[in-house]
Amino acid sequence: MSVRTKIFLLAVFISSSFAYGQKSPLKKIKDVIIYEDTAFYSAFPSIVRTENDFLISFRRAPNRMIFGEKGNNHVDPNSYMVMMRSKDGVKWEGEPSLLYAHPFGGSQDPCMVRLSDGSIVCTSYGWAFVRPDGMPNLKKPYSENKDGVVFLGGYVLKSQDEGKSWQGPYYPPSLPVENRFDALGRPLPAYNRGAMCEGNDGRLFWVVAASMEGAKTTSTHLLISEDKGLTWEYSCPVAVDDQVTFNETSIYETPKGDLVAFLRTGGFEDQACIARSTDGGKSFQPWEKMGFQGHPFHALKLEDGRVLLTYGYRHEPYGIRAKILNPECTDFSTAPEFIVREDGGSTDLGYPWAVQLDDNRALVVYYFNKEKGTRHIAGSVLKISK
Repeated sequence: MSVRTKIFLLAVFISSSFAYGQKSPLKKIKDVIIYEDTAFYSAFPSIVRTENDFLISFRRAPNRMIFGEKGNNHVDPNSYMVMMRSKDGVKWEGEPSLLYAHPFGGSQDPCMVRLSDGSIVCTSYGWAFVRPDGMPNLKKPYSENKDGVVFLGGYVLKSQDEGKSWQGPYYPPSLPVENRFDALGRPLPAYNRGAMCEGNDGRLFWVVAASMEGAKTTSTHLLISEDKGLTWEYSCPVAVDDQVTFNETSIYETPKGDLVAFLRTGGFEDQACIARSTDGGKSFQPWEKMGFQGHPFHALKLEDGRVLLTYGYRHEPYGIRAKILNPECTDFSTAPEFIVREDGGSTDLGYPWAVQLDDNRALVVYYFNKEKGTRHIAGSVLKISK
């Protein structure tokens, strides 16, 4: 066991000791299956509450095993973004409809946020599948997931009618620190998997990832939009480290106006990390460990001002976990952890997203598998007490 691992386990033990004996304000009412089809590999959902219903989107691709293949990957040329609706957020019926199919490759992780003007912004990113004779002609450097699967970077869609129709894609700028090109030879458009947030002043905040020249890890950076997500300006780094990878970040604005970034890490024992800006996104304080494991995160502001933080847990027992944080998100290390699910069949699950159903109930959606079976979209209805 490495010294870093020993230190981390000690920190987890200490933080757990503070939380020991505290009763979580969460209680699970029931689990629901939102969408499952053995012909498809469904994953990476997000959900918003519209004026009259609930709208969920997720990535759906063919289950490659129907073609006799051995298994599935998280990239696929027929990976599309689809959506479904529910009147109450609990009962989901019918087949999903197409949200968007990228013309040049498979799309990933639709991440939706509903803004104060009623519009919905959805971000995603894609992968192009390039044949062998084209690979030598690509502009370098580029990112390759598997042989011939080349990164397209991110894009933004927008709906003005509660998700009935979508405009775009709008391509965000490449970050000043980004050194890669996309499959078309353009500077790589900014990208992320995670929730952006709308500030009290109407600005839209989005934490994106980048690969800097000479770096072995990816870092995260803040983009700000003054026009509800159509155009973006670079603001500042969020979390950068020579050894630790940061990506897949959700951002949240507290009542005081702090911007809190919940960071997924790599090469760091799956430690959950956080970074905070107290100057409106002009800069971020040094990132710090939160004292527990899990990724990636979603932060939902509850009607009483508290924050429901949800995250996947890819360690035995595999599943979904959550915490209720105070309005300023300062008690992350001592707030009791609640186990939403612990019956997952493997590490291939998680990516939760939450929405409030009513005064004392929330729905957490995620992708899941039991006994390494069909990857599907599921949810858990949670009761929230004071």
